Amino acid sequence: MEDQRQIVLITGCSQGGIGHALAREFASKGCLVVATSRSKKTMQDLEHDTSRFCVMELDVVSDESVKNVVENVIQKFGRIDILVNNAGVQCVGPLAEIPLASVQNTFNTNVFGPLRMIQAVVPHMAARRRGKIINMGSIGTAFPAPWAATYTATKSTIHSLTDTLRLELSHFGIHVTLVVPGAIKSNIANSAVASYQSMPEWKLYKPFEEIIKERAYLSQTPKSTPADVFARDTVAVLLREKPPAWFTTGQFSTIMAIMYHMPNFIKDFVARRTMKC
Repeated sequence: MEDQRQIVLITGCSQGGIGHALAREFASKGCLVVATSRSKKTMQDLEHDTSRFCVMELDVVSDESVKNVVENVIQKFGRIDILVNNAGVQCVGPLAEIPLASVQNTFNTNVFGPLRMIQAVVPHMAARRRGKIINMGSIGTAFPAPWAATYTATKSTIHSLTDTLRLELSHFGIHVTLVVPGAIKSNIANSAVASYQSMPEWKLYKPFEEIIKERAYLSQTPKSTPADVFARDTVAVLLREKPPAWFTTGQFSTIMAIMYHMPNFIKDFVARRTMKC
């Protein structure tokens, strides 16, 4: 018998992250959540609760992995009501020296990963004439600053793609929402540090090495919004019959939106003072 609950597929659900908090919140609201990440070991707490969660391994940089998971979910549950493209990686380093392989990997995960998921899910949603696609952006796009340009560029691309998708998919009854988190407590700093440690030794930017490393923790402060609070506020909006095109919440979300409209010389001044560049 087909499950009458909303079927929510979320990428990037490793424990300690935003996706994990979103999975728990959707489940608490009566949804059946297909929680995915590259390894089930990172979602062991969800795997034990089989009445609310279906845990699957998914690598968004793999065409085959994306195709298999989407087909399995549709075969198992009959449909996908909501797709949340949350999986992403950080990338910290100066643009003039960062290896292109690292840039390509970040774009492959943060941009082409969501696009793979969308292209796999949309034909199914279009056939049903209904569905929701949620893309995770970043408030950092409102105020691009030194040392994280690669990550910010991927999220800026997601913002642009989402605006277009919202128009292109509306004909099929598919709602597209861009969620723009502020500073949310998560494990994204860990991935940033891991990627940073794999970088070559800086040459031109050797004097900035410690400052660049600190950039990985910019969103992780004692005042950062807890992931469960972010998830609570976000899911409440996404479960509306007609969710908004754009939603933002979390620490710095308001001030960053204000900064977006400031003249460049003011933004540059603030960036130089805060990023010490």
